[in-house]
Amino acid sequence: MPRNQQAEMAVLGACMFQSEVIDRVRQVLEPGDFFQPAHTTIWHALLELRRQGAPTDPIALGHRLKRTGDLVRVGGAGYLHELASSASVGSGAEYYADIVRQQADLRALQTAAVRVMQGATTEGADPEEVRALLNASVQEIADRSRRSSGGRLNRFATDGWAFITDTSADTTPVWGEVGNAAWASGESLMLVGPPGVGKSTIAQQIVLARLGLLTQVLDMPVQQGEKVLYIAADRPRQLARAFVRVVNPADEEVLRRRLVFWSGPLPASLNAEPHLLAELAAEHGADTVVIDSLKDVVGKLTDDEAGLAYNNARQQLLRDGVELLELHHQRKQSQDASRNQRPVLDQVYGSAWFTAGAGSVLFLNGAAGDPVVQLHHLKMVNGEIGPMPIIHDHPRGTSRVDTCLDPLTLLRQASPHGLTARQLAVQITGENNPRPADVAKARRRLEALVKAGQAAQENGTGGGAGGGQATRWTATARHISVVS
Repeated sequence: MPRNQQAEMAVLGACMFQSEVIDRVRQVLEPGDFFQPAHTTIWHALLELRRQGAPTDPIALGHRLKRTGDLVRVGGAGYLHELASSASVGSGAEYYADIVRQQADLRALQTAAVRVMQGATTEGADPEEVRALLNASVQEIADRSRRSSGGRLNRFATDGWAFITDTSADTTPVWGEVGNAAWASGESLMLVGPPGVGKSTIAQQIVLARLGLLTQVLDMPVQQGEKVLYIAADRPRQLARAFVRVVNPADEEVLRRRLVFWSGPLPASLNAEPHLLAELAAEHGADTVVIDSLKDVVGKLTDDEAGLAYNNARQQLLRDGVELLELHHQRKQSQDASRNQRPVLDQVYGSAWFTAGAGSVLFLNGAAGDPVVQLHHLKMVNGEIGPMPIIHDHPRGTSRVDTCLDPLTLLRQASPHGLTARQLAVQITGENNPRPADVAKARRRLEALVKAGQAAQENGTGGGAGGGQATRWTATARHISVVS
């Protein structure tokens, strides 16, 4: 008969570790879904302990089974401890429960098929009676399917009002500030660029900030997390050498406890097993996952089906409350392509579904080994980050924003005449004819400086026979107080 002994043991063991897991598993399983009668008895005992609000560990469970006279029959206290060791804290109990339910469904189908076959092959069988038996069996199986899948179908459903009002109107940034987030909580960040432009360098700084060893990356605050799982599928030895530059012996306790590296290929590609990513995070208790890089965990990146399957894996992980940072590559550029050309989403390698499901896409533009690269925000959460030049200090493994293109710095350098929004956009983008969107962004930055008291605005005049004047901004004087 269909059964999976290890999955049954893993489900029960997980329920012993964390009693609240029982509430989720009971939405998937019925008591009769366990093949082993002893497991059914143990499940009933766990349900009763949970109902009483009592602990569900092997000691409490053994005490309960001893009182009901079932402890010896299920294998004794030793078997309870064996069950507890079959699942680690944070393991996917619901996934294993699905396996147990599927095996129970197959047994139910086999039983129904045998019952109908016996009815049809009995001497003198009445076709109408066999047909009625078949219909009753089909209905019984359908009812069972609805009962067993009801938890799965309702687990992540909520009413419209709660969905709208319980979702915060303000995006919580993992990296960045409210209203100007480079990476938003509950949405993935994709960091894209050609090889050697510092994607892993920036990623490792974000990881250290998530661990509380740094506070900012590229002048933007990073929200501290609990534990990071870094999937080093691409050149793990090189990554280890890179991390050596930025850690010291004082960080050992934090790195041992709160940072886990997976070296090399995954057990399966994520487009083949989308659930694997969430399982890995749960297994290691991680609230942040870094994939370095996508080409090493997904087969055939140009295939739309692979892109859709990976996005399924991504969304399962995010739904579990785990933040995701993805490192990815650009399409190979033609020989006549300009390095100063503004990148677009179409330059990201692979199916469009990879970027469609991402919350934010940052692009590092430059050549391998360049000390200065350009950061562009191709897909935004709310406000746009950059464009801005990034200076990598490769020996130290650090990165910083080149402040020579800071709007306030440029405004001070342009004194006393100041700058128009278009002139600022030209200097920031390096383009003689900046896009209207870049000019509008420059204007917003200048208006923000006025609001902060760091700049003054001189309104322009409309056109006419003598022409018009564009609005200009000038830096305000910096006051120095003399203390005697």
